[in-house]
Amino acid sequence: MPRQARIDAVGAVHHIIARGIERCKIFRGARDRLDFLDRLGKIITATATDCFAWALMPNHFHLLLRTGKAPIATVMRRLLTGHAVSFNLRHKRCGHLFQNRYKSILCQEDTYLKELVRYIHLNPLRSKIVKSLTELDHYRFCGHGVILGAHESHWQQVDQVLHRFGADEAAARGAYRSFIEAGINQGRREDLIGGGLVRSSGGWTRVKSMRMAGQFLKSDERILGDSDFVEKVLREAHEAIQRKCQLRSQGVSVEQLIRIAAKMVSIPPDMVMGPGKERRRVKARRLVSYWGVRELGLTSTMIANRLGIALPTVSKAVQQGEEIIRREQLSLFELLNI
Repeated sequence: MPRQARIDAVGAVHHIIARGIERCKIFRGARDRLDFLDRLGKIITATATDCFAWALMPNHFHLLLRTGKAPIATVMRRLLTGHAVSFNLRHKRCGHLFQNRYKSILCQEDTYLKELVRYIHLNPLRSKIVKSLTELDHYRFCGHGVILGAHESHWQQVDQVLHRFGADEAAARGAYRSFIEAGINQGRREDLIGGGLVRSSGGWTRVKSMRMAGQFLKSDERILGDSDFVEKVLREAHEAIQRKCQLRSQGVSVEQLIRIAAKMVSIPPDMVMGPGKERRRVKARRLVSYWGVRELGLTSTMIANRLGIALPTVSKAVQQGEEIIRREQLSLFELLNI
């Protein structure tokens, strides 16, 4: 059965789990963990990605992220590749470090964010890496201690978590810790990490009772949320796929994108290619980069080669192109007269 495509959008919240290949350790010591956290902090800061919770385990890790200027797939590719290369060099190892595909569940923020923060931050205690909640409060390889103020990670969205527990910081921290403590005896929450309908509906017993009452819910194993949320996410994802298919069926090429962008900024098409910081050229490259990667589904490498610019430049241009599209309310379909 083919793997389902990732679902993502600006502002989407994802619970991510990445495991070592064949359950091997991805962290052998503090140096590995500190290197990973340094890399994570730099990547999510550069991409304006929000991180609400995280926990590093010996052979896997959990992250709770909100998509920022770059797709979660881009964030994870940079994070996993960078850690694998660094880990292999440090330990004189070769070959794959992670399983081929990390798990990413798009979550309904209002309903599940607090529950997921608790579930993720209790991982070291459930796995007996720490022996008590007091020890977890000071454990430096989990975001729980950061929220309590025992450690500092400038890239973790502490305030966005605490404001869900109260306006006063000290009181909110106390309420947060009580909330964490109340979850200790819950154990492994299959309803948060299991599959599809059973997960989102709160268990198989509830699913059966709803079906007996004639209620049928929309579900998808990639999404954690109620039926309406799942349906909305799937509809938007389907519309994005339809746009790509329609553009491809019309034979839209990078050359067409270059001509459209050049016309919009009043420069010859050949001026769009190659480096240069002239304002109109930069804007045209940003538009072509965004349309090529996000609308046509081409790789950043393909766009970089066609425009004659560096790959990191394209990644940044995609983000900036999206801002232009949103600000000027541009529609590629209208510009192409499709």
